[in-house]
Amino acid sequence: MSYIDRLRESAREAGNIVCMGLDPVLSVLPESDAPVRERIGSYFSELFRRMRLEGISPAAFKPNIGYYQSLDDPRAEDFSGSLALVDVLELLETYFPSIPVILDSKRGDIAKSSENYAREAFDCWKADAVTVSPYMGSDSVLPFAYEDKGMYILNRTSNPGGKDFQDELVLDRVDEKELYPLYQAVAIRIIGWNDGRRGIGAVVGATNPNELGRIAALYAGKDVPMLIPGVGSQGGSASEVIAMMNEAGYELALSRINSSSGLTHPWKKGAAPEDWLDQCMSAIHKLLDEASL
Repeated sequence: MSYIDRLRESAREAGNIVCMGLDPVLSVLPESDAPVRERIGSYFSELFRRMRLEGISPAAFKPNIGYYQSLDDPRAEDFSGSLALVDVLELLETYFPSIPVILDSKRGDIAKSSENYAREAFDCWKADAVTVSPYMGSDSVLPFAYEDKGMYILNRTSNPGGKDFQDELVLDRVDEKELYPLYQAVAIRIIGWNDGRRGIGAVVGATNPNELGRIAALYAGKDVPMLIPGVGSQGGSASEVIAMMNEAGYELALSRINSSSGLTHPWKKGAAPEDWLDQCMSAIHKLLDEASL
C-alpha cells in the first residue's frame, strides 16, 4: 500500500486528521525514581491504554528523535533515550497498528549521507515517513523517496525564525519577471519531486493561515501530503486550518494537523499533576473533535 493510500485509510479509520507528537520532557512527567527508559515507557503506555479504552486515535503519530537521543550518554554506553523510543514505537504497533508513524528527524545531506539517513529512518527505526530539509536540493532529498514510504519536506515552517529565509523573494525561473517567496519556490519543487513518485509531501505551519492557504492551493489535486505543525501551544487553530484547506480545494485526508506538548503534557511546566491523564485526554478529545472528518 502506498503512503498516500495509508494516509487516506488511517484518516477514515480514525475519523480525523490529527497527528499526535510524542516528545517526552522529563521535567513534566510524573515524579519518579525510575530510570529514564522506564519513566517514558510507563507514561506513554498508560496514555495509549486509556486512549484505546475510550476508542479514540489520531490519524498519525510523530516522535521527534532529538527528544529521545538527547537522553542518551553514548560514551558511557547509556542508550536510555533511544531504547525509550524503541519502546514507544513498539507500543504504537501494539495499540495503533494501522496508524502511520512519522519520524521527525529533519535530515538532509549529500546524496550518500542522505542514503544512510534514509536507512536509519526506514530500515532501522521502521518509520512510515520522515521529515527532510530541502536546502541541499534534489540529490539530498530523493534518497528518502522509498517505495511505500513518505517524506515531509520543510516548506513553510511554524517557528518565528522561519521567515528569515523562507520569506525571501526569488525570481521565477520560467518568465524571469515574477517575484515570489522562497517557500513558494520550494513548494513548486516538491510538486515536481512528487510527480510519479507518490508520498513526497510538505511541512507547512499553521501559524500563518494565509500562507498555508496559498500553499494548499498549489498542492490541491496533486496528492502532496501536508504535515501541519503549530496548532495549540504555537497559536495555530485547527478549525482555521481546515477552513483554509477546504477553500483551497485540498483533500483533507492527506493532511495531518500536529500537536505535541498540547496533547501529551498540556500543563506545560512542572511535574505532572495528579489528574494528568484526564488533562491529556481532555486535550486529545478536543483536538480530535476540531479536526474530525
